[in-house]
Amino acid sequence: MPRRFRLAAGVLAAALIVPAAPFAATAAEAPATAGPTALRAAMPANLALDAVATASSTELDDARFVPAHVNDGDTSTRWSSKYVDASWVQLELAEPAEVATVVLEWPNACARAYRIQTSVDGVEWTTQAERTAQATCPRVDELSLDVDEPVGFVRMQGMTRWSTWGYSISEFRVYDAPLPEPEPQLPLVPAPVSLERADGALVLTDEVEIEASGDAIAAAEYLADVMRPSTGFALPIVAEAEGQAIDISVADGNAPAGHEAEGYTLEVGAGGIELAADTEAGALNGVQTLRQLLPAWIESEQRTDVEWSVPFVSISDYPRFEHRGLMVDTARSFYTVDEVKRLIDSAAPLKLNRLHLHLTDDQGWRIAMDTPAENPSGIDYTDLTGISGATAMTYNRAGQLMGTELGRTGYYTKDDYRAIVAYAGENGMTVIPEIDLPGHTNAALHAIPQLNSAGSSPKPKPGEVTVPHQGTGDVGNSSFDANNEHTYAFIAEVLRQVAELTPGEYLHIGGDEAHTTSHADYVKMVDFASATVADLGKTVVGWNEYASTSLPEDDAVVQLWTGNGAAVRDAVNTRGAKVIMSPANKTYMPQKQDGRQPLGGTWACGGPCTLENAYNWNPATQIAGVPESAILGVEAAFWGEFIRGVDQAQFYTFPRLLATAEAGWTPQSGKVLAEFVERTGQLGTRMTVQGVNFFPTATVDWRIDAAPTVTRTPVTATPAAAGDRPRSSKAEIDWRVIAPSTVPAEVTAELVWSDGTRQPVALASTAASDIVAMTQNSAYTGSTSRNFHASGAHVGQLEVTVGGAEPVVAGTVLVTVPGKR
Repeated sequence: MPRRFRLAAGVLAAALIVPAAPFAATAAEAPATAGPTALRAAMPANLALDAVATASSTELDDARFVPAHVNDGDTSTRWSSKYVDASWVQLELAEPAEVATVVLEWPNACARAYRIQTSVDGVEWTTQAERTAQATCPRVDELSLDVDEPVGFVRMQGMTRWSTWGYSISEFRVYDAPLPEPEPQLPLVPAPVSLERADGALVLTDEVEIEASGDAIAAAEYLADVMRPSTGFALPIVAEAEGQAIDISVADGNAPAGHEAEGYTLEVGAGGIELAADTEAGALNGVQTLRQLLPAWIESEQRTDVEWSVPFVSISDYPRFEHRGLMVDTARSFYTVDEVKRLIDSAAPLKLNRLHLHLTDDQGWRIAMDTPAENPSGIDYTDLTGISGATAMTYNRAGQLMGTELGRTGYYTKDDYRAIVAYAGENGMTVIPEIDLPGHTNAALHAIPQLNSAGSSPKPKPGEVTVPHQGTGDVGNSSFDANNEHTYAFIAEVLRQVAELTPGEYLHIGGDEAHTTSHADYVKMVDFASATVADLGKTVVGWNEYASTSLPEDDAVVQLWTGNGAAVRDAVNTRGAKVIMSPANKTYMPQKQDGRQPLGGTWACGGPCTLENAYNWNPATQIAGVPESAILGVEAAFWGEFIRGVDQAQFYTFPRLLATAEAGWTPQSGKVLAEFVERTGQLGTRMTVQGVNFFPTATVDWRIDAAPTVTRTPVTATPAAAGDRPRSSKAEIDWRVIAPSTVPAEVTAELVWSDGTRQPVALASTAASDIVAMTQNSAYTGSTSRNFHASGAHVGQLEVTVGGAEPVVAGTVLVTVPGKR
């Protein structure tokens, strides 16, 4: 077990009173919170949970959209009306009650205008509130009512729809009292299992040490690498700390019982920080939580003069699911090694622990293969990258450019791939390579003549020995030949080489959208690939289409992306398979996030796939009859039809990847949409400092933040008398201001000093928020300077104004000038 805090409580309290050093600077003090699972204190009872819901109509008369979904307590279900403006849904309360507050959650098709009505008998209705909304879906409406008598019924009476669709409500809540004011959240994503918050915070000094030994060293080094550039602290890693310490311990019995593999505990008190886990993975998870508890500026690559404080917390935490992944499609458009590392850098802090690399497809082949010494088939495996490493996405079948530019070409040498695997491992992520077959194989057919035979598809042009390159986004047109012996030699050799390069336990063989392959041929080739993977000592993974094949008993994983899951359920029940949940309407990232995006798909959600939609689902109920114990985890996937380069990849992926991370880690009972959206808004600063090019989601209130870096220079002054000279100094203050989803013309700043002096700060940014260009604005920068002749503390608050709104105190600087000498 980790050591306990050594100092007595009285000494610890005194240690928090840190005298201000010359030109010390602090961030604006964060308010105390009750933790990430307590958005509101003392919530009144939701009367709707015991009510009976009815409606004027139900879309398609389908059980998926029945009125009972508005009060089932599950935001992943919904009632939907037919396409009529005057549609209504109502609740008959279990007994008459006074009604003070109504909350409506609109997941997609919402009302432009509606009324909230009440009735004593369900016959005569009184309008209590009328709302005309300015925002489209998704949104949450909270309405305060003034009802002076108990009522038996509450109704949402639609007046005007926002679009051609009907109305959809996921939750209709009714309360008999006003709701308490929301309490601020700690910026933790994913939300931990258990968190207790105490008043106060630990302020780290420049003498803090990291105490670690044995299996804790890796997590300690990771934390030190994160903290050193921004804090300027030395952060030595020692076996036994002498003063203020961040103590990281890895030993049996540290983690929460039953969660030894990845669980951890984190205690922050006046005496220091204690992080304890059973494994290196658990310790790294705890480090990522501590990282988010520190000010967002901890992500900076340059020294920043803020107060490095951590709120007093007690956390016991572990993941809901073992697998929490991100899939990167490198086949349609290539990502360099450095770009993949940047994606890892942005995913790992969210405790994502799997990196699924989609390495081959119709458009390109991205992993180098060697030609073996014994090669009866005569296949030149180097042609895979020599020919199809130089191809990528081009135009659709109508000749239109896919994305903003042609797909990027390239491939990974074996050393490149090893470098990615190593870097992912250092960040707690296991690489899962995917070689897609027997469909999505045009790149292999384009490069290898021996694979082009009577049963392969498509066919080479007359006089050609391989098929043409296929650069469109069309799917299902390619297939290996199940009756060609070279097919099996090729599959076996490629999987062997990939397995040798991959220390992780999984190999993904694709298996999706093989539309031109007969079922018998499909099963023959997939069964061979699955058996080959098993013989290589790996666990096979495939998309849900392969669930109907002869999967290795108790050693296969099915990745669901579409369909009702019947075959997946059968694979779980008869073959002992595990499931990765990647339903397209919840986890596919090339889909538009809102209607402002000109590029991206809408097929998965029947419209934009919003942040709220990505959050509002339960992996355990995705497939009826598949228990949570059979679910290996969840995975977000971004495909390359529209996406070019890492900046665009992040723009499509964030902040929705935060929702996937929470779906994989946080218990379903701990997920609250409003809390998550608030925490996302706080993480905008962190993502900006990290250089994550995230989408400016309109339903998120992005926090404005600022941090100074102070440089001191002496100022010559005329002495008033010998030995009585003031220590005059000049402070140069460089500001960085985070204001997501803004443009420079609407952001102004002024530094207001405690003596009344006001200094305008001219701000500039190297990038503007532009949805069409797929850019999020960078941090704004500006500088001020001031000569100080009076000794003592001088406090300046940076007030930032956006678009004429009320100024926000975004950052604070403290300059201390010594007394006379």
